[in-house]
Amino acid sequence: MAEEIKIPGTSDEGVSSGRRLVYPSLTGDESAWFALYVQVNHEKEVAKRLEQKSIDAFLPLMESWSKRKDRRKKIRVPLFPGYVFIHTVLDNYTNVNVLKTPGAITILRNSEGPLPIPEQQIQSLQTMLGAGCDLSLHHYLKEGDWVRVRRGPLSGCVGLLLRHNPKKGRLVVSIDIIKQSVAVELDIEDVELLPGSAN
Repeated sequence: MAEEIKIPGTSDEGVSSGRRLVYPSLTGDESAWFALYVQVNHEKEVAKRLEQKSIDAFLPLMESWSKRKDRRKKIRVPLFPGYVFIHTVLDNYTNVNVLKTPGAITILRNSEGPLPIPEQQIQSLQTMLGAGCDLSLHHYLKEGDWVRVRRGPLSGCVGLLLRHNPKKGRLVVSIDIIKQSVAVELDIEDVELLPGSAN
């Protein structure tokens, strides 16, 4: 049976002489989402390199018209320039492995360490992107009615509701840690108020 050795800080990965290295966890033993700040215009390459390292990376993309003068065509660009999201158990080894990726700058953190992103925020964003709806960037919001979409392609999304009229509104989904929001139009009838939300 291999003897587990807890390494203070980081060390070489692997098994040696029947002993398995165990790296200290920075954020707990459960996988969580984190925001990785990267060099702008290098988001796609960073995400690709992370996947090659078997690190689950999520790069939200949106369609935009290219700025080339000779011809216009639709291209897919990062929804939040400068950010790639990673889903992992963040121990010391993984932290160093992520930050050694060319183009990576830092994992967003506070004085206590890396800050996990609430799962619901990433899930709602993934649902919106997967539904093929027309998304638009929205200024970051903290106030409004918290709602959950109960039917349609956005079912399960949780966000803030802005009303345009009694029948239509915009669902705003925010990623709090990077203070960015996206919005999509929907029917008011498709949402339900979350308990405890202000009217």
